[in-house]
Amino acid sequence: MRNKILEALYANKGNYVSGEILKEKLGISRTAVWKHIKILQDQGYNIQTAPRKGYVLFEADDKLLSKEIESLLWGHTMGRELIVFDSIDSTNTYGKNNADHLMDGTIILSEEQLAGRGRRGKDWSSPKGTGIWMSMVLKPDIPPTEGVKTTQIAAAAVCKAIRDLTGLDALIKWPNDIVVNGRKVCGILTEMAGQLNKIDYIVVGIGINVNNTEFPEGISAVATSLQIEYGKKIDRKELIVRIIKNFEALYHSYIENLNLTEVVAIVRDYSAVIGKEIKVIHGTSERIVTVHDIDEEGFLIVESGDGKREVIFSGEVSIRGKNGYI
Repeated sequence: MRNKILEALYANKGNYVSGEILKEKLGISRTAVWKHIKILQDQGYNIQTAPRKGYVLFEADDKLLSKEIESLLWGHTMGRELIVFDSIDSTNTYGKNNADHLMDGTIILSEEQLAGRGRRGKDWSSPKGTGIWMSMVLKPDIPPTEGVKTTQIAAAAVCKAIRDLTGLDALIKWPNDIVVNGRKVCGILTEMAGQLNKIDYIVVGIGINVNNTEFPEGISAVATSLQIEYGKKIDRKELIVRIIKNFEALYHSYIENLNLTEVVAIVRDYSAVIGKEIKVIHGTSERIVTVHDIDEEGFLIVESGDGKREVIFSGEVSIRGKNGYI
């Protein structure tokens, strides 16, 4: 019932809707309408009341509210099912545990994560109300070997959204990090389940430091936030919507013909590693190579000191800058 009230208020955002109209539209008493409005206000929706006028919905401050985001994604396939938590252990974990009954394109968001994870099981700091902690559940009809490429689709979508919204020189640290001024603002974790010839689901997790102003000891030297770099707070909802729209366009283009050309062009243009010496870490071994290019499949082409070139696959290794994070 509260969703129906929100729909009516969103359809008239900024204008009053009388209690009588809501009563007739929903088939409930005006007292019941008032009780539902009170609950919505307690949940963070900025609904104002006025005698003889009714109720009016104004834009919420920075709280992630599902109906507001859904209204900005109207007509898009990604986010037709949108789930927003106030707090959760991990949006990726929720996506994996519930993938069987979640539709393709479901978006999961949370104001905070209590057990956020990055690649190789590393903890990801996800404080409340500051960042974007988001997972996308995908069920594409593509070979399982192609599923890993959704990481770079997400990286391209996030990088482009940050650049377009803020003007910051965001770059992609292959394959799954976004950096600004040499420090990490975003990490991407892709997890997949399937059979020999079929993908059951892919969950693409995206963690972005948006309005963080401080970081835990141990990551403060390599992490930053968009607010720190931009100098003022960022509208998280607008960034979320830009990312989802970017991802949808790139993802659908890819799965229709398994052609990564558009994505690779973005990853190359905004690469933080092409032309640089990097440290390739595989288990306990490390070696220094120079990044030559990113090939049409999104893999890294590197050159060793003796001039020999090889292709590096994202699942095999981690990379760092020769003398630091990047």
